[in-house]
Amino acid sequence: MTQAKFSVVILAAGQGTRMRSDTHKVLHPIAGKPMLLHLLSTLEAMGADRRVVVVGKGREQLERALEGHGVVTALQAEQKGTGHAVQMADEALNGFDGAVLILYGDTPFVTRDTLTEMLDRLAAKDDPGVVVLASSPADGKTYGRVILGDGDHISKMVEYKDANEAERAVKLCNSGMMAVQSKDLFRWLAKVGNANAAKEYYLPDIVMIAKEEGRAPVAIEGEAFETAGVNSRAELAALEEDWQTRRRWQALEQGATLIDPESVWFSADTELGRDCTIEPHVVFGPGVKIADGATIKAFSHIEGAIISTGCVVGPFARLRPGAVLGEGAKVGNFVEVKKANLGKGAKANHLSYIGDANVGENANIGAGTITCNYDGFGKYLTEIGPGAFIGSNSALVAPVSIGAGAIIGAGSVVTKNVAADELAIARGEQRGFAGWAARFRARQKAKKASGTS
Repeated sequence: MTQAKFSVVILAAGQGTRMRSDTHKVLHPIAGKPMLLHLLSTLEAMGADRRVVVVGKGREQLERALEGHGVVTALQAEQKGTGHAVQMADEALNGFDGAVLILYGDTPFVTRDTLTEMLDRLAAKDDPGVVVLASSPADGKTYGRVILGDGDHISKMVEYKDANEAERAVKLCNSGMMAVQSKDLFRWLAKVGNANAAKEYYLPDIVMIAKEEGRAPVAIEGEAFETAGVNSRAELAALEEDWQTRRRWQALEQGATLIDPESVWFSADTELGRDCTIEPHVVFGPGVKIADGATIKAFSHIEGAIISTGCVVGPFARLRPGAVLGEGAKVGNFVEVKKANLGKGAKANHLSYIGDANVGENANIGAGTITCNYDGFGKYLTEIGPGAFIGSNSALVAPVSIGAGAIIGAGSVVTKNVAADELAIARGEQRGFAGWAARFRARQKAKKASGTS
């Protein structure tokens, strides 16, 4: 059974110099969501008692990003190692009695199940004192190694810099994540020294300190994906690809059809219904919800949109935030929709821009239609009633209302409200001049021949 109370310390004070970025390392997004917020979402769902983020350089960015998340920050002014970083959380955890999870802001995908297993193991009757999360990645790189003794008990932990060749050959790697009782944590950290190659205070040293007190620290093994950290753009891209691959297969397992899974890109919060079809090269930004049976055709980009049952979107469509498509609505090739509601069965099949608009049921938007919603200062609403027909290449200059069943003649610039069932034509009168084109060509040819053109 999971302990009733636990708190979390998230280390996010690292310089992140290998990212070569003005953006704090842990705020770089994967699937459109900052790494640190991926981790916090998991912890919020678990109900952590206190959440402390240890910050350093770039703390202002972190504090802005953490607003509203119920997080306390603790400053590590000098970078003296992971053990020193955790010590900075002492004041924020003052008076807390329970388990403490120590996690990393650049290691975003440790799962709730794994964290729960760590807490349960810490609370076991043999009272191990420390639970270390380890994994066996295909490439151990420069991770510290965990050397086991009997069962899950740790015989030794060693940083890569300080390991010999035999120790570096061990596959089990230290993720840096731990679970420790608060009553032990800061007492043990006070005993950690810096007699190592980097002259830093290493958090893993508390494992050996716990052993010296007669405790028997243990390791549990998680997936390599859960323990993968990000220190460079290349590692960020690799973890993004790993996350996307997992999300694609999850979508398939949940009943969506992905014609070419590897070409579809999801956001962290993308919701797909059953029996929806996603064609190749579709990109989902944040905030997309797609109901059962919808089809997203190739090369469409969708963010902040709600798409109802039976809708067809694309190919080459762009849905921006606030786009809401009713049941069976269609948005076709090279159509952009922004902050607009399309009613049941409404259609905009070609080459149109629909922004700040309400489009009624079964209305038809002809090719080249534009809702002119912006005058350089404000945005204005276009209302299109049920069953209205907007002829091709029309401009609807908002604020304007088109009544139910009205017809707008092709090529119109509509600046006044149109009543229900009215035909509105707003274009210059066509005039014809017989023979004018032939006379024009003759004049031009004569000028060219005389060299006067």
